[in-house]
Amino acid sequence: MSDPEILATQQNDASFEDVWEELNWRGLVHVSTDRAALKELLAGEPITYYCGFDPTAPSLHLGNLVQLLTMRRLQLAGHRPLGLVGGSTGLIGDPRPTAERTLNTKETVAEWVGRLQGQVSRFLSGEGENAVRLVNNLDWTAGLSAIDFLRDVGKHYRVGTMLKKDAVASRLNSDAGISYTEFSYQILQGFDYLELYRQYGCVLQTGGSDQWGNLTSGTDLIHRVEGASVHAIGTPLITNSDGTKFGKSEGNAIWLDASMCSPYRFYQFWLNTDDADVVQRLKVFTFLSRERIDELAESVEREPFRRAAQRELAEQVTTLVHGAEATAAVIAASQALFGQGDLEGLDRATLASALEELPNTRASVDAPIVQLLVDTGLVKSQSEGRRAIQQGGVSLDNRRIDDESQTLAGLVEPGALAVLRRGKKTLAGVFVE
Repeated sequence: MSDPEILATQQNDASFEDVWEELNWRGLVHVSTDRAALKELLAGEPITYYCGFDPTAPSLHLGNLVQLLTMRRLQLAGHRPLGLVGGSTGLIGDPRPTAERTLNTKETVAEWVGRLQGQVSRFLSGEGENAVRLVNNLDWTAGLSAIDFLRDVGKHYRVGTMLKKDAVASRLNSDAGISYTEFSYQILQGFDYLELYRQYGCVLQTGGSDQWGNLTSGTDLIHRVEGASVHAIGTPLITNSDGTKFGKSEGNAIWLDASMCSPYRFYQFWLNTDDADVVQRLKVFTFLSRERIDELAESVEREPFRRAAQRELAEQVTTLVHGAEATAAVIAASQALFGQGDLEGLDRATLASALEELPNTRASVDAPIVQLLVDTGLVKSQSEGRRAIQQGGVSLDNRRIDDESQTLAGLVEPGALAVLRRGKKTLAGVFVE
């Protein structure tokens, strides 16, 4: 369920003429159908719009968050959102650029549908005349026979056009090729838009710009079948200033589920945003006003060492995803780890997740501190560790270690979590067994 207190703080910026202007200022419109028509449409009476999320994993990630916040901005402008979680398209998966997806079982996909529906509902209001409505495309595809699908939907598609879609073309030119299963995905997504147009009068779909072929699959199908003009907005793919893919490090996505990406790790990800990227991240991922973002942009130029923009970004987005209480806990942990707070007062779960992000080791209470310095990589050898202790540069939980032969015994109890430090900023975690 959504957090009413967080949703209540969100609003569109009144300094813009309309939500279309704000979406463009925030850099959320990379490609779209007729821009003038969209501006007029979004400035008029409430419309119904949708975005789809496929359950190909048990959690949404930062790329999905771009769509959720775009949907929320449209909802705040009075429009009616449909959050589609694809119980049928999730059984197939959108074609990846390089290889076929591994097909998950129907039971797994059904479980993930429920989890993703819960996540979608957290970011959109369920109250009022434009409350979010969750839909599942399995509802209108499960009973559809292959013959009916080919006759009623497939006949409106031309293979030549389908082959030109970027996702399909890249796969055709790869060694892996593409199966008919994944080739048909764009027809299924187009059929979703047609059904939502028929059932709810939906006239706008949003999605990532890499989905543009699938988005226009729906607009073209509705035009052919119903003779109506509907719209699509493709948001830009968020990349870092160096061109690397945003939100992934060594193949690990930044998930919205706390069990898959801890609030501490999530907060640190945003805190470590490069100066060149932070202003655009503030525009996309926060509801801060244009005036406030301009102020933070100036701080990046004048005093980048203070990292005020990064701290604001990290706090805003972590609160949005994990709540104010969890955010306060991770900020306290960050401060305590670097000597600006009380380690003993930290929530154990938050401290544990923080230590998991540091170099760490597991040890018994009789383990020598010198060996732990080596095991955690804070020093290269025991002799280097002994010198560091002699120089007064080693501490455990902010207590300086003076004895080269000191063990954990007497300092911590079995089951404790400890912070081992060399110097002021080189830290490691110790999980005491």
